[in-house]
Amino acid sequence: MSRFGKLELANPGLSPGRETRAGTAEPSCLASAEDAFGRGEFEPALRWFSRALEEDMDQVAAWSGQVRSLIELGEFGEARAWADKALERIPSAPDLLAAKAVVLGRLGELDPALAFSDASMGEGGDAPYVWLARGDVLMARGERRAEYCFDRACAMAPESAWVAWLAGRIRHHYGQHAAALQFARRAAALDPGNCAAWLLCGDCQRALGFAEEAEASFRQALGLRPDCRAAAERLSGTRSQGMAGRLTGWWRRQFGG
Repeated sequence: MSRFGKLELANPGLSPGRETRAGTAEPSCLASAEDAFGRGEFEPALRWFSRALEEDMDQVAAWSGQVRSLIELGEFGEARAWADKALERIPSAPDLLAAKAVVLGRLGELDPALAFSDASMGEGGDAPYVWLARGDVLMARGERRAEYCFDRACAMAPESAWVAWLAGRIRHHYGQHAAALQFARRAAALDPGNCAAWLLCGDCQRALGFAEEAEASFRQALGLRPDCRAAAERLSGTRSQGMAGRLTGWWRRQFGG
């Protein structure tokens, strides 16, 4: 079943702008969506972005957020459908053109992906996400100049953990784990309380064979969010791999295998 028919908020009681007992307004749907995305909680982010669009169908950030969330969930077909739907309504928004470029790149449609990336920049899209998307497309095409795009995005927002984290996720997706780890560490330094940044650090460290460092990162993530299933599963898996490696090393030392 398409997400167009089933995107509903998990907790309808959290309506936008509702006053709490303390008399303070709750965060808007868009703010809640961006917050969930930045924590790596892409399913909740998707629902909040959907609710934000119910408030205002012309919110470019909500449309872009929908597409970005679906990309991170690996649902590229749905991401393409949402991007097309958004561009029918707001055809020249740089962020939407950039998001569509990423979707096409991930789907292997490399020339159209580059064309959409060019269009996003041609529409005045000199913004961090547009550069991140450009880097994503160039990495899909196997072009070395992609590295400049990530550096450019981070230079435009040097205090943004979100930009560094997303740059790391992109590099990690394409198997560039050492480069991804640098961005992940930057994100964790900028926002030490962000569980998602520590998870990315651990993922990169584990991919590079640094089991002890990965275990420490996953422990940090779990300490920040004890209910994070992803952190618990990664920590358990890394510990098992580390024990297996130590046993193998001991066997080789004893028997020369």
